[in-house]
Amino acid sequence: MYRRNSKFYSLVLILCDTLVLIAAFVLAYVARVQYDPRPLLHNIYAFDYLFYFLLIVPFWIQIFALIGLYQPQTYNRRLIEWFKIGVGVFIGVLLVIGWEYVVDRNLFPARLVAVYALIGSFLLILLEREILRFIRSLMFRYGKGTKRVLLVGSTGITADIAKSLDDTARSGYEVIAIAGPKRYLPTKFAGHHYSRVEEALKNIQLDRIGAIIQTDLYEDDNRNQKILSIAQEHHIDYSFIPAQAEFYSGKNIIDVFLGYPMITVYQTPLVGWGAILKRIFDLSLVLITAPLWLSIIALFVILQKIFNPGPAFFVNNRLGRYGKVIKIYKFRSMMAKYSGQDAIAIFKQMGRDDLAEEYARTRKIDNDPRITRFGQFLRVTSLDELPQLLNVVRGEMSLVGPRPILPDEKGFYKQRGALLFSVKPGITGLWQVSGRSDMSFEGRVDLELYYAQNWSFWLDLRILFKTIAVVLFARGAR
Repeated sequence: MYRRNSKFYSLVLILCDTLVLIAAFVLAYVARVQYDPRPLLHNIYAFDYLFYFLLIVPFWIQIFALIGLYQPQTYNRRLIEWFKIGVGVFIGVLLVIGWEYVVDRNLFPARLVAVYALIGSFLLILLEREILRFIRSLMFRYGKGTKRVLLVGSTGITADIAKSLDDTARSGYEVIAIAGPKRYLPTKFAGHHYSRVEEALKNIQLDRIGAIIQTDLYEDDNRNQKILSIAQEHHIDYSFIPAQAEFYSGKNIIDVFLGYPMITVYQTPLVGWGAILKRIFDLSLVLITAPLWLSIIALFVILQKIFNPGPAFFVNNRLGRYGKVIKIYKFRSMMAKYSGQDAIAIFKQMGRDDLAEEYARTRKIDNDPRITRFGQFLRVTSLDELPQLLNVVRGEMSLVGPRPILPDEKGFYKQRGALLFSVKPGITGLWQVSGRSDMSFEGRVDLELYYAQNWSFWLDLRILFKTIAVVLFARGAR
């Protein structure tokens, strides 16, 4: 069902893109010919202009298809979609200009028509796709066009994925059933629970499952094969998510070694030239925007003195690259008397053993009583991290990277910290913009490992844009 819905949505996109492209070129023609008094380079009649453009539109749509604008992995990711729309529109306008040379016939009455068409096509397709995205979300909210999922697993990752997919209007997924131990069910789970996967597979049609997501393998290979066979038999999607994040990096290489499939785990591109290019990017962006962020820091120093008396800044020891201790700068968000003291000891002094246990388990606290009202504002908007731009200038941190951890947190990473400590920590990162504030400590480490293994400039730009949204709309993981 979901595959059919995806194909139908792609067809809707093709139809709407075609109509919007035609509308954009008609408006470009009208804007230049009807409302611009300057003389035209060529007298092109509207009928001829539209006729030749209609001949070109199918090729333009094929360009959109070739760059993936009708694939779920593109239209489900807003920033990637915007980027590819820009690329597709630019190539499309070049196609029209090239057509002029091939047929030796003028298609544009003036050069500005091509410029108007370029800008108009991009903006209108962007608007069209955002409207369709909104309509699609509304349909998801009412259970239309969603992918009905069976989760199979016996680890905390199963519950974490179920929580993440709970927002059906956003994800497009609906967790119908979970096969595994009851203790891993998320709270308020309203779907079906099966203690044995065999029971879930018997009801695969009754539950109208459209996809199976397995989070760990059974010791019995026959059970694993049975799950895959059922998915193939009923023509539904099957995905496997390893419990160890290190093994699902997109940079891994799959090859054949001595007749066996072999996965070579790629470490990180943030060594050698990757690290040098990232440093140039960070330093250039920070220096270009220096007048803006220095002004904001000066303003908040004044506000700190008014609303949060005491030192404006809080200097803390954290672990940087290769585990080296660095001093990072933040706006102080706690009461001055608690700043810099051991959190667990403070909570016990307050008589809040529950908070001490929560902090020991998750390394963070919701509604922390040590934080002032102004400090809470700084934290919710992530503006308390702004002074760390000074650490970026000094080369101790990067704009984007893993969270800089406290020295006493190193033990929580166990053997998984080696890769993270080989890259610079960042002011913001994949976890901070994930919007999942209830994520477990292990889940946060998984995201940071994914970032270290899959770093690219495009990924950094996506995270930076999402960070701006977190600051402006006070949302994201905190």
